[in-house]
Amino acid sequence: MADNSPRHGGTAPLDGVLPIGAPTAVQERFAEHAATPVIELAGVSKTYTTGSITFEALRGVDLRIDQGEYVAIMGPSGSGKSTLMNILGCLDVLTTGAYRLAGEDVSELDEVELAHIRNRRIGFVFQQFNLLPALSAWRNVELPLMYAGVPSAERKARAMDALARVGLADRTANRPGELSGGQQQRVAVARALVSDPDLILADEPTGNLDSVSTADVLGLFDELHAARRMVRVRDGRVLSDTDPDDHAAAHVADGEGAAR
Repeated sequence: MADNSPRHGGTAPLDGVLPIGAPTAVQERFAEHAATPVIELAGVSKTYTTGSITFEALRGVDLRIDQGEYVAIMGPSGSGKSTLMNILGCLDVLTTGAYRLAGEDVSELDEVELAHIRNRRIGFVFQQFNLLPALSAWRNVELPLMYAGVPSAERKARAMDALARVGLADRTANRPGELSGGQQQRVAVARALVSDPDLILADEPTGNLDSVSTADVLGLFDELHAARRMVRVRDGRVLSDTDPDDHAAAHVADGEGAAR
């Protein structure tokens, strides 16, 4: 999903309504940021080589996702979907082509630089939640801010705000074992939101949930971002890129969602 929330410490909003009478320079800066896609892939290919065997997992993928979009990436096993998600999340590197994340070229970054990008600019929501059982909800949510060196008081305030945003203002002190599956996934979403990333990647976020919790979490994503697209991948290529109807959107759990 492209980020619609204000940046902490920013000098101008990336989205929203520009005040009437704002200076021309501010208007130009606003227009520049508003036009910058969160994700821009151009001719991206990924080839794996094992001995004499070469496998082309992605084949010239072009993809643009703008701010505020909620996009589901779908595809059968072996389609290249997981490879594409790993590249988008800076967990893997492309072989050829270019990848810009919020205007920054990340195609040639090394492992240390990619780790910094993941912590600073990408939020992850996993199928397994990956919450620490001994920590309360708000302490789980503040973890990305700890790694980023944010002061303690600010970490807690931002963690509390993120939990309130996902409807858990009354569960901040509860540990994961005291929460339902749907509530645990909401904590995971809050943890992904807390650092105000440019991109949130949700890897089959409802795969371990029952039908009630699945509806709860998908409803949360709908509340956070209403725009929606369905990108289908097959044989390492983008097969289609459409606006799905409500029925198709209900099956986002069958694939991997690239969101925010």
